[in-house]
Amino acid sequence: MQSQTGGGMRIFGTILAGGQGRRLGGRDKALIGLGGQTLLARVAERLEPQVERLALSANGPAGAYATAGLGPGVPVLPDPPPGDLGPLLGVLAGLDWAAAHGADWLVTAAIDTPFLPCDLVPRLLLAAETAGTGLAMAASGGRRHPTAALWPVGLRGELAAEVAGGLRKLGVFGAARGAALADFATVPGPDPFFNVNTPEDLAAAEAALG
Repeated sequence: MQSQTGGGMRIFGTILAGGQGRRLGGRDKALIGLGGQTLLARVAERLEPQVERLALSANGPAGAYATAGLGPGVPVLPDPPPGDLGPLLGVLAGLDWAAAHGADWLVTAAIDTPFLPCDLVPRLLLAAETAGTGLAMAASGGRRHPTAALWPVGLRGELAAEVAGGLRKLGVFGAARGAALADFATVPGPDPFFNVNTPEDLAAAEAALG
């Protein structure tokens, strides 16, 4: 994993994998196979080179992830209480971990995005710098993708307070704080933020891989 900085800032990454995979029969998405690799391995190999350190936000046994493509030394961060709030708690866990290790920024990505852009981090940084904001989220095909985002570590207190007050959507938090958008233009092939949520999505992703 190579060290990445934005203007001397330390950037960590967290893969968000705490969901329950209800539309996939309750399967742990991190362990689902796609084209001979797990979703975990595919997302990690795209995000890890772009950040200084990587963590996995997940609620399963760490040993299962180690055998599914999680690199040595990559921590598994369980959701803090109350749990079962979707990616919100994964972002909070990632921000707490990043802050504890002296990072300035956290980049998040969802476990079910196997075509994640290999230039996600620099483009999020550019969007944030151009707009003069600290928070940036990805967009493609006219849609925002709030789980693919750049978070200043200093926002963790505000996010925690909003969650305690009833916040349930990352996009609402981002919009309220004027999050910049890094727009990934449509290119031939699958959407870079294509989500594997159903068996049909998994089949479509397999087909896209050829």
